[in-house]
Amino acid sequence: MLRCFLKSKLHRMVVTQAELDYMGSITIDRDLMDMTGLLPNEKVLVADLNTGNRFETYVLEGVRGSGTICINGAAAKLCDPGDRVIILQFAWINMDEEPIPAPVVVVADDSNLNPRELS
Repeated sequence: MLRCFLKSKLHRMVVTQAELDYMGSITIDRDLMDMTGLLPNEKVLVADLNTGNRFETYVLEGVRGSGTICINGAAAKLCDPGDRVIILQFAWINMDEEPIPAPVVVVADDSNLNPRELS
């Protein structure tokens, strides 16, 4: 049986930009993507800690080392620069064939730089 589990999360990241005039997505610093295993065009769930808004979108690769967390398209109306967000990645696991993975949790400073994995 397939079940969906949390694979990773970028915890309490700061939104650096919100760009309404775009087709839709979230741009994430490539370093943060690498730490969590996120891939371009992968679906994520975003939860805004300031507003309580939650939305699904897909990932675009941002400039490595930039700290970018940019909300694009219609979702830009749901978040403002400076808001704290949690970006969640899930994975479908075949319970008969695979162990349930421990999620990777990454936090960073107020500029989304100096990321570290929580254990």
